[in-house]
Parts: sequence; C-alpha cells; structure tokens
Amino acid sequence: MRYRPLRHNSEFGRVYARGKAYVDHALVLYVLKTRAKQTRVGLTATKKVGCAVQRNRARRVMKAAIDEHLDTNIGGYNLVFVARAATPRLKSWQVSRAVARLFRQAGLPDRAQNPDTPPAPSRPPRKKDAPASGEGAEP
Repeated sequence: MRYRPLRHNSEFGRVYARGKAYVDHALVLYVLKTRAKQTRVGLTATKKVGCAVQRNRARRVMKAAIDEHLDTNIGGYNLVFVARAATPRLKSWQVSRAVARLFRQAGLPDRAQNPDTPPAPSRPPRKKDAPASGEGAEP
C-alpha cells in the first residue's frame, strides 16, 4: 500500500461531516482536503453490502482499483471509499472504471490516465527456500 490508512472512527466521521461526496453506482467517495502532505485512505463496507465474504471481496476489489488509480504524490487528502450493495458482484475492471469516474468528478489526478509517472515502489519478492539436497539439486 502506498497510502496511509484511516483507522479511527473520529477520522472517518470528520471526512463524512466536512468532506464532499461523489456518488457512482458501485462506490461512494468522500474527499476532504487536509494540511498533511500524505494522502490517507479508508475503506468501508457495511452489512447492507452482504455477509462477511461479500464485504471482504468488496474491500479487496476496491483496494486493487485504488492502487491502480491513486498517485503517490497528490497532496494531502483524506479519502473514504464506501462500498454499495452492487460492489461485491462487480468485476474488478468495473470497479476500476468507477474509481476513475469518481477521481475525475472530484478533480483528483488519475495515475492510470498519466502512464508517464513512474510506478510506485513495491516490496521486493521474497526469497524462496533453497531446494533440499535431494529435491532438484544439481550434483
């Protein structure tokens, strides 16, 4: 993850109360401009979305779409993405398009629209254990 998460209920409440909402059929985006230099993101999926499996899928698909579109240096924003009832039933490319539409409505820069930006640093791959002496090792 390239962004810091919103963790406390009071932070979510501040974004809901003072932020601006942008609505799509799949998601709702709340945006609050802050003085901080980093963007913080919160994801929510209420019980209206469905059972725990569906809520987790909705959050997982939203995370993937946000990683695709959110640029690392857009300034200080608190963003809250709220899953709607249709979110867990949508394909990931449909949620990605919804995130792109919401970013366009909110006036946020979209990394997918600007492919010239360098990719975000990712974690190096984990080292795999060396094969045991009898399993595929060269003599």
